[in-house]
Amino acid sequence: MPLLDLKGKHLTLMGSGAAEIQQVQDMAERVAKRNAARMAQRSKARHATTTRRNPQDSQYTFLQVRPLQGLPNPDRSQKLLLRLKEDPGIRAAMTKHKFAVGLLTEMEPLSHTQTTHEGTSRILGLNRNQGEVIELRLRTDAHDGYRDYKTIRKTLCHELAHNVHGPHDRNFWDLCHQIEREVDAADWKSGGHTIGETSRYTVSGRDEEEEDYPEDFGGWTGGEFVLGGVKNNSTAGMSRREVLAQAALERQRKEVDSERKVLEEQRQRTPPGDESK
Repeated sequence: MPLLDLKGKHLTLMGSGAAEIQQVQDMAERVAKRNAARMAQRSKARHATTTRRNPQDSQYTFLQVRPLQGLPNPDRSQKLLLRLKEDPGIRAAMTKHKFAVGLLTEMEPLSHTQTTHEGTSRILGLNRNQGEVIELRLRTDAHDGYRDYKTIRKTLCHELAHNVHGPHDRNFWDLCHQIEREVDAADWKSGGHTIGETSRYTVSGRDEEEEDYPEDFGGWTGGEFVLGGVKNNSTAGMSRREVLAQAALERQRKEVDSERKVLEEQRQRTPPGDESK
């Protein structure tokens, strides 16, 4: 508004009194103190939690975590393996049962997938030398994605049970389901579940997966370590490096056998006299 328009008019100035200003300042100070106390309490709780869990976490845990080299996105695999290592339920179960695993790593999916006329079978996990090395299938068959976290974690529960029991007998399944329930319970406490999720853990009785469980087949088959925690003279006394080297050689042997099989099938389908075409 132009000042000329105010000429000859009475103006009234309004403002806050000293008491009102002091009230606002006092309120701002109270809010600041309350927020500072809340932040200090949160920091204290985080520090206390870290202090409580450090001694046993350093003992009953996965001593090394390593993605499989030569596959895409190793950083993402590393993050997934670390998430499993720091999972509240997995930590709680490993501490309770005093499990210490030398190496947690990922499995090469193609070398652990077999396709026959009866269908396709996939090994989801391996436990070598009762906790020396645990391998988990993290990726899809085509290496173009990752499997569901809950499924991978359940496979890890299965393989941890092989630290104690090799064969898939009653003792193994009782421990396996106990670990699954413990992980599930810790997950609920930490807020890991969301609305609408369901659980396949059973409290008692025989779970359907005991009849047809795809994670492993419990030990050595024909000299080849397929799954499970059963020791064999072929790896008794071997170091972790030697166990991994043997596994790499076994994967290479499977790839060579697979290529040889494909070439043989192609030769069988080629009619006589058409080899040069």
